[in-house]
Amino acid sequence: MKVSVVRPQELGSEELASWRRMQGSAPALANPFLSPGFTLATARVRPTTRVAVLEEGQTVTGFLPFDQGRFRVGRPVGPGVSDCQAIIHSPGWEWDAKDLLKGCQLDVWEFDHLIADQMAAAGKHISPRNAPIIEMPAGYEAYLAERQRTSKKIFRSTFSKLRKLERDLGATRFEFDDQDPQALDVLMRWKSAQYRRTGHRDRFGVRWIAGLVWELFQTRSEGCSGTLSVLRCDERVVAVHFGLRSESYLSCWFPAYDVTLAKYSPGLGLHLRMAEAAAAAGIQYLDLGKGDEEYKRSLKTGDLIVAEGWVDRLLSARTLARRLQQAPRRFVVSHPPLARAVRGALKQLATMRRST
Repeated sequence: MKVSVVRPQELGSEELASWRRMQGSAPALANPFLSPGFTLATARVRPTTRVAVLEEGQTVTGFLPFDQGRFRVGRPVGPGVSDCQAIIHSPGWEWDAKDLLKGCQLDVWEFDHLIADQMAAAGKHISPRNAPIIEMPAGYEAYLAERQRTSKKIFRSTFSKLRKLERDLGATRFEFDDQDPQALDVLMRWKSAQYRRTGHRDRFGVRWIAGLVWELFQTRSEGCSGTLSVLRCDERVVAVHFGLRSESYLSCWFPAYDVTLAKYSPGLGLHLRMAEAAAAAGIQYLDLGKGDEEYKRSLKTGDLIVAEGWVDRLLSARTLARRLQQAPRRFVVSHPPLARAVRGALKQLATMRRST
């Protein structure tokens, strides 16, 4: 195997076409985060983005997009915001993780959403996680009927609250692919406030993350289109979501709603409208992302399995230090009750900060 590490913008049209064909050859690779469009957009705002081009003889057999961190540590493209990672490769091609790292001049490759199909090849330092998903192979009406059988109370309450929202504030209007930049700005402000309110790092306070979202909102590419979904009452934005879509897949990325209207459950209402519009557009899968939040449990039809972990090529001071650095977080996320307790503690800490 020959490995050439390049900047994404150095890839030629034939290589990009091969990448897209490989994606199209396996349903597990259909996620828009695995598309060349996402990697190219990230490279425009984050110069440490790289792609390993994998070849056997004169044939390109795969691509590994990654972020070239310090100390020979490779991380996901768009570290901290990418919701899917994988090696994109030709059907049937097999790879050796340590040989791959050697060719990339990496000691460690880390991931937090590695697809299930590649867990076995990644080795032993992995922890499986559930990622809730909405599957709609028979369309939205069939999905809704199934969920109303199993979560009848929640869905009945959500639709009732939407009707009350209309009575109190005016008729609702939903746009699946809204081009209004002001609505995206509203989402970013609400999401930043949510991060601070819950004690998390404000992702939109990080310049390159905010820049990436704007980049994906303003540009379209095959297999990766930024999609802004907005629920309004008259002209007032009450809930908004920005995600990435491919032909058959919508990755739910950044949802937010007006917290002053929380009693109407506008976030759940938005997701149902979004699922309906997505199904009408031919999308069969909505990936809700890792997490056990109540709204995800209500909406999901099942779970994908993704992996957190790493591959290391050899045991060195660098790899050992990285393991020790990541160990506390990995321990917490592998124990859901502890993870919920940590989230509660973060919320209390954020409340204390606001009161001082």
